[in-house]
Amino acid sequence: MSSTPRESIPGSSVLRESLELKSNIGSNQMKQNIKGMLSLEELEELVKREEIDTVLMVFTDLYGRFMGKRYDAEFFLEEGAGHGTHACDYLITVDMEMEPVDGYEIANWERGYGDFHLVPDFSTLRRASWLDRTAMVICDVLHESSHEMIAPAPRSMLVSQIEEAKKLGFTAKAGSELEYFIFQNSYQEASETGYQQLKPAGWYIEDYHALQGAREENFNGTVRRHLRQSGIPVENSKGEWGLGQHELNVRYAEVLTMADRHAIYKQCLKEVADQLGMSVTFMSKYRQDQAGSSCHIHLSLWNGEENAFPGNLSEGPIACSEVFRWFLGGWIRYMPELMVFYASNINSYKRYQFQSWAPTKLAWCHDNRTAGFRVVGRGPSLRIECRIPGADCNPYLAYAAAMASGLEGVRNKIEPPPMFEGDVYSAKDLPSIPTSLEQALELFRESEFAKKSFGEDVHRHYIRFFEVEIESFQAAVTDWELRRYFERI
Repeated sequence: MSSTPRESIPGSSVLRESLELKSNIGSNQMKQNIKGMLSLEELEELVKREEIDTVLMVFTDLYGRFMGKRYDAEFFLEEGAGHGTHACDYLITVDMEMEPVDGYEIANWERGYGDFHLVPDFSTLRRASWLDRTAMVICDVLHESSHEMIAPAPRSMLVSQIEEAKKLGFTAKAGSELEYFIFQNSYQEASETGYQQLKPAGWYIEDYHALQGAREENFNGTVRRHLRQSGIPVENSKGEWGLGQHELNVRYAEVLTMADRHAIYKQCLKEVADQLGMSVTFMSKYRQDQAGSSCHIHLSLWNGEENAFPGNLSEGPIACSEVFRWFLGGWIRYMPELMVFYASNINSYKRYQFQSWAPTKLAWCHDNRTAGFRVVGRGPSLRIECRIPGADCNPYLAYAAAMASGLEGVRNKIEPPPMFEGDVYSAKDLPSIPTSLEQALELFRESEFAKKSFGEDVHRHYIRFFEVEIESFQAAVTDWELRRYFERI
């Protein structure tokens, strides 16, 4: 079997342009020889040997969930690789239950819910080793007629900010630190019991514990191996501060590659848990009496092969550049206005509690876990760690927001506030982060910076998205209400 070269397919210039764009802004994983990454030629050989018979073509919706199609591998090589595929445009407007929602301009009943074009980014082609004989590729979402990227699609938003960084002469490198809870119940069992009486995989706080961690190796060891075999190099895993809570870290990469790895990581862990009759949650706060789950994101700007953050300026023990200061200044200044992209649902805000390891104030410190912004590393490893996002964040949106804010700081030379020393939780004069999705949405709604950074159409799109989330919660009857009012009101 022989696949058709993309260059020979009429109308495939969009695909070639997409490939060229990714080679400029994403790490060329195939050149790095990362285990599990595939070229089309390698995929073709695996298909011939019948080691791969399925190719999963996916993109993320606004919630960060993968949507897409499973292709017969031979048909993918004959058609999908050259032409991409199509999907209904309602997928970036539906709610969590996949119901069409009124109020969006880009897709609605009046427009007839047509198609958009999914264009594979071949730098993301990889084995999905946790799935039988399956490869996967992440797609960009393009307009069917103009073949331009659909602006509100999460990956499009990050690509746009990467292009803005290029205009200033920078690339960005990033890392996500994700936490999650593991349960001995299957997802189906959890659903059938209304998510009550869940049995955590651990029964005491296991932060860094080797013994309790060993009891969870049937899950954590399995996913470490699958990630490594699927083009996602793993650094380590460790117990966290909750019962059955764990953290697994993968290696940093250029920011688009990191967002892709982050999304695949979550998919892999959920599907492996499902296969093992277990479950895992990335909720920010799954129980009032348990720790929250974070997604600390690390960022630095680079000039070619050199980190642009180190320099001759002194901030306490930090030797930094003006670029570092300005990026940090912009990131902090615009955090409240873009908070919806770091904490995108009602539950996200339950995590921000006093002395909970989740930040509550806007401050930056050197190696201080009470701050929203923690500066770590030195020299080539100097970077900013933002501790505000929860594990429920959409990585493309969180990184796009961080990039937009930091780059605005670089453009306008925005200075950060003075570095704080001490317990940020107890500080009286520091500004607080938004405490609810309603408050964060109002800040976003009024933000001229958000309109300028992402475009007014994208701004309106996400206002509607967050409105729907709030409206859904306001209409719901919760178990808290039943426990409180059923008998005693």
